Amino acid sequence: MTPAASDGMVVYAGVSKFFPVRVRPGAKDRPELMVALDRINATVRRGELITLLGPSGCGKTTLLRLTAGLIAPDEGRITIAGAAVTGPRKDACMVFQNFGLLPWRTVMGNVEFPLEIDGVGAAERRDLARHFIELVGLAAFAEHFPHELSGGMQQRVGIARALMRRPILIFMDEPFGALDAQTREQLQEDFLAIWSRTGATVIFVTHSIDEALILSDRIFVFHTAPGRIRAVVDSGLAAARLNGDVRTHPDFGKYRAELRDMLRSEA
Repeated sequence: MTPAASDGMVVYAGVSKFFPVRVRPGAKDRPELMVALDRINATVRRGELITLLGPSGCGKTTLLRLTAGLIAPDEGRITIAGAAVTGPRKDACMVFQNFGLLPWRTVMGNVEFPLEIDGVGAAERRDLARHFIELVGLAAFAEHFPHELSGGMQQRVGIARALMRRPILIFMDEPFGALDAQTREQLQEDFLAIWSRTGATVIFVTHSIDEALILSDRIFVFHTAPGRIRAVVDSGLAAARLNGDVRTHPDFGKYRAELRDMLRSEA
């Protein structure tokens, strides 16, 4: 999927974010500020899967939270589909690393939950939940509780729940980071197959170079302290990732080495 360059779903215009870190002696009302993000200018195109890649503390999750409307920028502006971000949107959903499932609800109950909050009738939301539970490969586990599922299965539930409102945007904050290597690799491939059927735009935070190359249309590589986008990498591997094992592509190693060198220079 290669959207036109002008087809901006998310636009960042001069976005900065500061956090107070401590108060200097004799200046109680003027805490020192840490610059978490410094004048971010970028566009995420409609239907793209973008990864935010960089070392810890570079502002990746902060940018994700700003885009989701969970916190507000101190400078600049973020728009989604042309509308300024002023708070969370129902058509933009988050998938977290810690799954965030309700332990007293079954898989079906967890996936239904967003539409239950919206007041959608039981029959309608159950039919839609069943569709997405099947899409993530958990039809046989619809009546199981979270503690009866593996970590990978729990994250599939989180993905199904995020899809329930048919979002135009999906935010993913290292969703596979807590999983073992084999499960993580399988979920990467499964998520690509699921995403390719939704048409949603995805912004995905990761520390993993391999994960960024496997998943991305483009990679936003971050500077640290203060957080800036150092480079936007289009590896040309996008078509390969949906039609085979991108890890075997002859350019995979080349881009991996380039990204590793970029991140090492930030350490």
